[in-house]
Amino acid sequence: MNLIEKAPDDPTSKRDYFEHIKRVNDIFYDQIKISDQKAAYIFTFMLAFLITSSEGRDVFTWARYAGGQVVPIILSAALALSSVFSIICAIFVILPRRSAKATSLFWGAWPDNRTAFRKAMEGNDPDYLFQQYLDNVDTLSAIARDKYRFVGLAFRGLVVTVLSYVSLLVVQ
Repeated sequence: MNLIEKAPDDPTSKRDYFEHIKRVNDIFYDQIKISDQKAAYIFTFMLAFLITSSEGRDVFTWARYAGGQVVPIILSAALALSSVFSIICAIFVILPRRSAKATSLFWGAWPDNRTAFRKAMEGNDPDYLFQQYLDNVDTLSAIARDKYRFVGLAFRGLVVTVLSYVSLLVVQ
């Protein structure tokens, strides 16, 4: 029995697993898009904050630290470092990723996978399709984990930025 066939007395079939792995693939792909959107929001907020806030821009000037009081200096440094940290982490989220496993579902690997795809199609090999989705899910999972790690870091940096900014406004 191949991947698609279902035994008459079997409540689940390999086809059910094939449909499931396709859904997992779609969900992981959507989660990657969402992580990119979150990073874009954080990046946009941080850039808008640094451009529109004189307080935000001033933490990057030497005069801010020369001869100032200790608490505002510490809060200014925290604001500067956390905002730069958030922006860098947001950039790392959206940077392209490469993987050792590239399937026919990835446009960049299509030239390498075209022949194998045709051969599987001509041989009516559904196991090839299942394996392509399975390998792609492995790749998407690794990419999503990396992206969400950086989204989490960027968000934490954003929180520190906001807290530093508010604290700086309070002490001045």
